[in-house]
Amino acid sequence: MVVRYNIALWGSLICLAGIILMLNQDSLEKQFPTPHEWSFITRMRVRGAKSANNHGGPKGKNWDEIIVSCREALKRLEDPNIDGAGVRELLNDEPLSIEGLGNVGKDISDKSENWRRGYYEVMMLLARSLEQVDGWVKDKTRNIVCPPQMVVGPSNPRPEPMPPGAPSAPKEENCEPAYESAENAYLRILTTKGFSTKQRLDAALAYAFFLDYKRLPEAAERVYDWALSIATESADPSSPPLVDRRTLTIHDKATPPSDNVLSVLTAIATQKARSGDLSAALPMFISLLRARRSLPSTAAEGSVEETAAAAAAASAAEARSSWWQKLWELAKPPQYPPPPPDGTQAPWRSAKNLCEEAALHLYIGEILYSSQDKAQMREEGVAWTRDGVDLAEEQLRKLGTTGAGDAKETCKECLTTGLENWSTMVKRLARQEAEQHKKREESGGGGSSFGAFWSQPKPQEVEARWAAEEKVVQERVRRTSELLIDAAPPESFVQSLLKA
Repeated sequence: MVVRYNIALWGSLICLAGIILMLNQDSLEKQFPTPHEWSFITRMRVRGAKSANNHGGPKGKNWDEIIVSCREALKRLEDPNIDGAGVRELLNDEPLSIEGLGNVGKDISDKSENWRRGYYEVMMLLARSLEQVDGWVKDKTRNIVCPPQMVVGPSNPRPEPMPPGAPSAPKEENCEPAYESAENAYLRILTTKGFSTKQRLDAALAYAFFLDYKRLPEAAERVYDWALSIATESADPSSPPLVDRRTLTIHDKATPPSDNVLSVLTAIATQKARSGDLSAALPMFISLLRARRSLPSTAAEGSVEETAAAAAAASAAEARSSWWQKLWELAKPPQYPPPPPDGTQAPWRSAKNLCEEAALHLYIGEILYSSQDKAQMREEGVAWTRDGVDLAEEQLRKLGTTGAGDAKETCKECLTTGLENWSTMVKRLARQEAEQHKKREESGGGGSSFGAFWSQPKPQEVEARWAAEEKVVQERVRRTSELLIDAAPPESFVQSLLKA
């Protein structure tokens, strides 16, 4: 009887634990899809890494868990006996390495598109996680990992205190680098054969941003040039050059630029503006705005963007389906999402791209406002910023509550940034206006009464021009607050009963 009851009890607990595990994995699969051709353990590791990256604990994200999970998943994906059948080395079936950086990428051209896309997502997650722990060290004596500013040693005479409850700070002589450099991870992506143009371009831009953060401008400039070469490699060689390599502006009579070219030129112009090279950034932003305005107003028939819009409309229709239909969809296994556009085609002026135009207005306005000390240039900067806010608000109102997620997020970011820039500019101009008005009153107060009698004072509206526009900005912020806050949809009757 004891054996029988133990078998029944422990068997029931094991079955219950297995059911909970499968339900948890099914829920994670709906949030973070993985290719169905991967093995279960590989998919579970990737889901765990994405979940840990998306949901941080009370002490923040566990970067070590994310990095270890990504490494283990990549080992399984590159192992020909598990999930890496058909993955080859780039040269003579031997691992190729770069001195000082480590191994380069693989040849995954024979794998399916879903396999390659999932492999790319894991590698990018690993690279972005390594960015967060750049420079972290490991105490060899106690196996403790911590940031370099907490290490006690000659190179850090004033170390930061360790978190509450953590062990004592490690000594510099006992430490070694805890993780590989993110630079190696990005180079592995860029040297992997089989990724799309859009994927390699995104990796190159992320690598350039990382080098900017590391304050390596020359290396970042070379990577930006590499990204531009990737974006323009699909252009027709018989047609005139699309981009002027000297000024990095788009030729007026060239064919419409692709989405990849617009993305990389916007990133380069933004980097130049942040580094203080405004004379080079301003023509680039103007050229980008001119190119975006020349794009078609509708998507090409049969294009990837049109297919994505149809899929978004279908998903919105499913969201409005009945309760039984939602229950049936919940029981079905989740599908891996279709591939996104590769960026080699010219985009159309969708809501998201119109908000990108609004962002260019903001860039141009900020440069004009800060580049010159003339009142006319500052007024033009405010005008450009005002136009950008109007365009972003218009598109956000058109999207409403049923708009696409990416387009809404882009418009929200643009509208928020535009309102902040507009408010800051007008406040400064209103303060300068008040100071000038005060000086005029003080200088005119000591004059003769005869002159004051015949003088013609300016109207108060003219004197308080920027103060009046400051009130307009405040009213615009109040009016657009409803667009920047996502209201939760009303709960159904069944959900309201189950909620405490």
